[in-house]
Amino acid sequence: QLQLVESGGGLVQPGGSLRLSCATAGFTLAYYAIGWFRQAPGKEREGVSCISSSGDHTNYRDSVKGRFTISKNNAQNTVYLQMNSLKPEDTAVYYCAAVPWSCPANWLSTPEYRYWGQGTQVTVAS
Repeated sequence: QLQLVESGGGLVQPGGSLRLSCATAGFTLAYYAIGWFRQAPGKEREGVSCISSSGDHTNYRDSVKGRFTISKNNAQNTVYLQMNSLKPEDTAVYYCAAVPWSCPANWLSTPEYRYWGQGTQVTVAS
């Protein structure tokens, strides 16, 4: 019953922008922190960003700082990842995941998150 559904992925040129959405249902988003993760072919899933339940606190991996922005609209049950200045190395399947209240201290670690979406493909290429 608890669902997270990613959308907004696609093919974009280097330097371009894309906004991913994570639509949630079956739980109260205001009580959950949400992380964005990505997995490239042949590589392990890695944390990209996390936002606290209230939206007051955010985390970003170093490689996306200044380029990506995470936000959430609790009233609309939706989390966003705005991605600007995209690079080929950003190519991956992107997932959103939920954990109660706060981004974990080890927020980059996948086992910390209880619920996961199915992912959306982002391809950055000329």
